[in-house]
Amino acid sequence: MALRFGASLVIAGHPWNGTLAKSPGIPTRKGMSSFDFTPVLANRIVSVITIDRAEDAEPLAQALLDGGLDAMEVTFRTEAAPEAIRRIKAAFPKVHLGAGTLLTGEQVVKALAAGATFGLAPGLNPEVVRFSHERGLGFIPGVMTPTDVEIALSLGCMVQKFFPADVAGGVKMLKTLAGPYAHTGVKFIPLGGVSATTLKEYLAAPGVAAVGGSWIADRSLIKAGDWAGITSLAKKAVAIASGREEEDPLE
Repeated sequence: MALRFGASLVIAGHPWNGTLAKSPGIPTRKGMSSFDFTPVLANRIVSVITIDRAEDAEPLAQALLDGGLDAMEVTFRTEAAPEAIRRIKAAFPKVHLGAGTLLTGEQVVKALAAGATFGLAPGLNPEVVRFSHERGLGFIPGVMTPTDVEIALSLGCMVQKFFPADVAGGVKMLKTLAGPYAHTGVKFIPLGGVSATTLKEYLAAPGVAAVGGSWIADRSLIKAGDWAGITSLAKKAVAIASGREEEDPLE
């Protein structure tokens, strides 16, 4: 027996006829994103870097590569970001190069023009995700709640950034999210407050494909040109991720 109401029910601006049809505003996962993140996540660490001087791009990328890391996220937090991406792409074309902190369609266009192959954001903006997918840019949105996860899944995002990881519940929250969502195949990249000392714990959490590491190439190390220090931190992180960690803990 069908339920009838005296007035039309409106959800998100759309009349509801009593059936659970697909929302016209939220596309299904099928066909939304065909980008393969497998190579990006192979080492299980994505180095997150903020560059103030474009000329630091090449030596920084070389330092990370020397440490065994070939997946990098250049954040769009500085004016130097697009040029830094261009320089890294030209010098190291095989690097898995992402553009982070993409908050607008304009930034997506700049990231693509610079040579980024995937994009990331701290939050979940459906318009930016759709805009990126329409232009062939793989996108990793930021999520923090079950609602975020479901919206991101509906947009075709099977890899999501759990941000800010530490204040959003850390490993305990990731374990909780695995309960209702592990069967979907969704994978997470925790970022935000993750450190060398918690890297192993995060990598062992269910559903975690990789960890975003900003401590490896800290902004202060880049400004100081401490390429050897960055390489050392990268090597130690890779050792932990691969199960070959040294006895001495990372500082």
